[in-house]
Amino acid sequence: MNVSLRTHVGDLALQNPVMAASGTFGYGLDLVEFCPPERLGGVVTKGLSPKPRRGNPTPRIVETAAGMINAIGLQNIGVEAFCRDALPELRRRNVLVVVNVFGETQDAYLEVITRCERDEGIAAYELNVSCPNVTAGGMEFGHDAGTLMSLVARCRASTSRRLWVKLSPNAPYLVDTARAAVDGGADALSLINTLRAMAIDAVARRPVLATRCGGLSGPAIKPIALRMVDEVHRALPAVPLVGIGGIESGRDVAEFLLAGASAVQVGTAIVRDPTAALRIAGELEAFCAAHGVADVTELIGGLTC
Repeated sequence: MNVSLRTHVGDLALQNPVMAASGTFGYGLDLVEFCPPERLGGVVTKGLSPKPRRGNPTPRIVETAAGMINAIGLQNIGVEAFCRDALPELRRRNVLVVVNVFGETQDAYLEVITRCERDEGIAAYELNVSCPNVTAGGMEFGHDAGTLMSLVARCRASTSRRLWVKLSPNAPYLVDTARAAVDGGADALSLINTLRAMAIDAVARRPVLATRCGGLSGPAIKPIALRMVDEVHRALPAVPLVGIGGIESGRDVAEFLLAGASAVQVGTAIVRDPTAALRIAGELEAFCAAHGVADVTELIGGLTC
């Protein structure tokens, strides 16, 4: 059975629904020998700030029973280095690029976008307003609906490119922040980011991470992510969603699409298997063929009750 994997996030066409999430796929070129980025639905860059960031002190990653906790702290090369060194090659390879944008202030978000506006080859921006691993920026923008709407509106005014907002599962009222992002001008919503978590060394009697807490990702958070995608889809059915959280197989992708996502991002699975995103896309095609789904978009929002 021939299966079409083509999908859309709003008006953005993807050759398949499987994207590499921000954080574990670098700047789109780090794993080319394992996973050519042009074969994915798209690549979301590591979060870019106006200037390079060193991130948090080590240790800043710890494995858990069903995933990992990270406190990287948005270490990155800075927007100028990305545009100079990585973006031209991504453009040459015809990769669909979504730039993840981070700032400690609202002006910093605008600074990243303004620099990116000078170059071609960027399909969308994804505003990171939900990172639990930094002391400024991140969640403080994503938890207050008024602040979030203001930030998104300012970013919206600075670009005609597509604007996605990555929501925080730690926000007290997820649908309210989702609605605020859309009211501010977001074209799509990505959800979810990591859940705030902690690991303890019982022998040393101290936290494992240097920052005490970090963000939990991986299979442990998938049921939470599915519930949140479903909640936002039911509250805002016309808004395109990108699902994130513990995706390890093609069947996982199908579940997120059924909950209302139009595409997904794979993150933690890539840490263990650099070919994971490609494998998962293949498994999704096989799942559709086995269950009589000729077009993957038939799954989107397809829960029966």
